[in-house]
Amino acid sequence: MVWRDEHGKRLEDYPRPSVAVDTAVLTVDGGRLTVLLAGGALPGTFIHPGETLADAVLRSLRDKAGVSGRSPRQLRVFDRPARDPRGWVLSVAHVDVVSIGTLTEALMHDGVRLAPVGDASVLGGLPYEQEEIVAAAVESVRREYRAEPDPCALLDEPFTLAQLRTLHTQVLDEDLMRDTFRRYMEPRLKGTGEMTDGTRGRPSRLWRRPMGQSPHSSKSTQRDYS
Repeated sequence: MVWRDEHGKRLEDYPRPSVAVDTAVLTVDGGRLTVLLAGGALPGTFIHPGETLADAVLRSLRDKAGVSGRSPRQLRVFDRPARDPRGWVLSVAHVDVVSIGTLTEALMHDGVRLAPVGDASVLGGLPYEQEEIVAAAVESVRREYRAEPDPCALLDEPFTLAQLRTLHTQVLDEDLMRDTFRRYMEPRLKGTGEMTDGTRGRPSRLWRRPMGQSPHSSKSTQRDYS
């Protein structure tokens, strides 16, 4: 039985947008926050019949950029009617933050490269207004890094407070006061009870992220250190 509304119309009789997914894969490379591009664009695709959003994201990352084994999270929907010159297309944007080592094989594929998130000459030329997706992804991730110690688990554990501050400086693209950063972050870290061996300067305490902290766990929007 075919569903019809009170006007006798089927669902197919109403105009509907195409639905796509685009993923901003962010990493720190060369001391800067960068985004993965494949063929001059964010990895993306249209949803296939019977496919979930999550499946479409994983397929696009695998087929367009050679990235597998990830679990990107949904960012938000970009729905400006004229955003895509091909027609009426909604994009359900996703974001993932990975260590640079995770992308070693992907970066060997033709057309796959990293671009600094602040490089307007590159990001301004992205199709389908994808520069807005990158900006939203960067804002979301930076909000998390202002609130919690390495919420996306980019550092190998254990790490020193200096290494943590360097990472946060690179993600945020801001200078962070050492003492203010230490006072804010130390209560949010788990000490290992161990020290560095001191072969590169004075011995430093080693830390881990708090138990149970998972990537993108922060809900705070308040900036608590600078």
